[in-house]
Amino acid sequence: MTDDTTPGPGKPLRGIRVLDFSKVLAGPLCTQYLSDMGAEVIKIEPPEGGDETRRWPPFREPGLGAVFMAANRGKRSLALDLKSEAGQAVAHRLAATCDVAIESFGTGVAERLRIDGATLRGINPRLVTCTISGFGRSGPMRNAPGYDVILQAFAGVMSMTGEEGGKDYVRSPISPIDQTTGIHAMTGILAALYRRSVTGEGGHVEVSLFETALGLQGYNLQSFWERGEQPKRYGSSHESLCPYQAFEASDGPVLIGVANDSLWKRFCAVAGLEDIVDDPRFATNPDRVENRAETIAVVSRAVAQKPVAYWNEELAKVRVPCSPINDLATLTAHPHTAATGVVLNYETPSGQAMQAIGHPVKFDGADRAATLPPPQLGVHGDDILRGAGFEADEIAGLKAAGTIG
Repeated sequence: MTDDTTPGPGKPLRGIRVLDFSKVLAGPLCTQYLSDMGAEVIKIEPPEGGDETRRWPPFREPGLGAVFMAANRGKRSLALDLKSEAGQAVAHRLAATCDVAIESFGTGVAERLRIDGATLRGINPRLVTCTISGFGRSGPMRNAPGYDVILQAFAGVMSMTGEEGGKDYVRSPISPIDQTTGIHAMTGILAALYRRSVTGEGGHVEVSLFETALGLQGYNLQSFWERGEQPKRYGSSHESLCPYQAFEASDGPVLIGVANDSLWKRFCAVAGLEDIVDDPRFATNPDRVENRAETIAVVSRAVAQKPVAYWNEELAKVRVPCSPINDLATLTAHPHTAATGVVLNYETPSGQAMQAIGHPVKFDGADRAATLPPPQLGVHGDDILRGAGFEADEIAGLKAAGTIG
């Protein structure tokens, strides 16, 4: 038998309580993953509107924007005025009962609100605290606001996106810097929790969108340092591999990834290009990269002769990586998507059927399942405070003062 505090199948963090002051995407995604692994997450939001992503369309119902829903399931919401001394006192009492606290305010704000790591660990020395920022908490850019697209621009990502010779600056639509920062925060928190299990002491984790962006740029920066020049734009291709990009088949686009010379030989056999497989211009990957334009021209002519299904099926037989370029409707309808169980079904607070993407990690073969739906603002306030030892008259007084929503 397991209870709410005992780790069980698929829930290794059951018994861990998280105080989540974060907003938008990186922090909420981190705490959603912690919740998926069994942690109890208390989401603290300002009474006036809550997390700003609640107001980012499209909406299923008021206060539940799509981005908010994608990063806030499995949490309970408390609307709390952290600008008031009474609200800060509530946060301190909650922190005394928690294992983790995470915030993503601008530099200096958490200190003004008295919910910074040093203050909260002074109340609870076993607490693991985490701070997320745009450019870090030190350095000349420490006060600059940071959103994913700003870091895509500042960190040089957008200088490399788009087609060769193009002048448009293309944003990656999956917010990779925000999302990866959330994952870095999660891994740091988990490491600090492990250390606490050995030492008995909490600690502090710091992550930033800026350092995440540089981490994601690792091999691009290495290429820059080696060559001493700005990497070119390669569209769907790769500067170090060829052919490794989208091509137009006879009925639509297909992505073919020939990442080594063995794959090149197998590709040529399927494509009817046996006569060039050992041509000095194409025999090795460095040859093909050096003669990229000729390689792409030859491959493009061959691919254009057959439909996408042919390439997908025939290249799969010889294990050459290949994929149609699916839209989201095709992806979600694909039988492999259903077979993984990564799409969760649940109901919104008003009872509407919804879907969400679950944690992309499985434990011990346990099926993923939705827990709490993304909460309406402040809906769990009374339960959270009662669970932290607040009496009914205290809760009533906090409501009357506007400290909680």
